[in-house]
Order: sequence, then C-alpha cells, then structure tokens
Amino acid sequence: QVQLVESGGGLVQAGGSLRLSCAASGRTFSNYAMGWFRQAPGKEREFVARISRSSIRTDYADSVKGRFTISRNNAKNTVYLQMNSLKFEDTAVYYCAADKSSYGLVSADYDYWGQGTQVTVSS
Repeated sequence: QVQLVESGGGLVQAGGSLRLSCAASGRTFSNYAMGWFRQAPGKEREFVARISRSSIRTDYADSVKGRFTISRNNAKNTVYLQMNSLKFEDTAVYYCAADKSSYGLVSADYDYWGQGTQVTVSS
C-alpha cells in the first residue's frame, strides 16, 4: 500500500503560479512511476503529467506543455507539479497517483491515488 497526500492547491489569478506537492508513505517510493491528473466539474478525469521512477522521463498533456513541470525527490518521497502561467481552464481538483508496474498514461494504469487538492484560477 502507498498513501498519497496532496497539498499546495488554492486560489490564484490567471497568469499566476502554484506548486503542488504529493507526499508518499508506505512502500518504496522510487519503485513507482508517478502521475498527476485533474478533474474539472462535469468533466472526466484527465492526464496532466507523469514522471518515471528515476526521473529520466517526463511527459505532459498538450494543454499544459511548456507551463507545467513535474519533478520528484525520491529521498523525500515527494512528487511535485510546478504550474506557471495558469489559465482559467486549469481550474480543477488535482490528484497525484502511483503506478507500480508501468509508466501509465491513463487513470486505469495507476494503483494508488491521493484525495486531491483544489486549484482555482480566477480570470
């Protein structure tokens, strides 16, 4: 079992920045690929970014590419999502997730989820 706790969400004006953190406990953090997903009201949960176990590889949704950066610190059991140039359409609940056996791109690939943190961008 892996427990994930997100933090860092809040209210920010368009063009601003936020940094989300996701602290993991339980199993060895470095054994898991990590991802960030988001879900806006009335919409499906969507992929935002992912990072491989050793940080060698990262991938982003087209909608956030060039604005968001995913990173991880395996010594601190934490994954981050730096969000810059935020837009109104980035408003959503953001979830981090852990993938024990692959480098997942969709929700179904991930085994453990945090409770989510709300990000609200005012226009």
